[in-house]
Amino acid sequence: MAPYEALYGRKCRTPLYWTELSENKLHGVDLIKDTKQKVKVIRDSLKATSDRQKSYVDLKRKDIEFETGDKVFLKVSPWKKIEIKSDMTYEEEPIRILVHEVKELRNKKIPLVKVLWRRHRIEEATC
Repeated sequence: MAPYEALYGRKCRTPLYWTELSENKLHGVDLIKDTKQKVKVIRDSLKATSDRQKSYVDLKRKDIEFETGDKVFLKVSPWKKIEIKSDMTYEEEPIRILVHEVKELRNKKIPLVKVLWRRHRIEEATC
């Protein structure tokens, strides 16, 4: 038994079986034409999806150019003083537990804890 058939309980429908089961099987040139037509439909569908996604992104994108002497407002976030070790790592220290809850699945109970870390705001707390 083929792996696909074992997993899904039916035979894999390769291009040879794209037609309905009651129809006659295609051979030779007809098979090639039918396969090319199916590939064209799939390619057109993927192109339409890609174009749609690109149009959404293009609406949000703004090309901004600056020249010497232009005045701009630059938003800068405050630096956090972090002690970095020689291997470029640092340790986070938990301050307190904000929320403790238990998520129940069918057969399991998963404890969830939201922790506030040193040098982070409450909005940046992680579970």
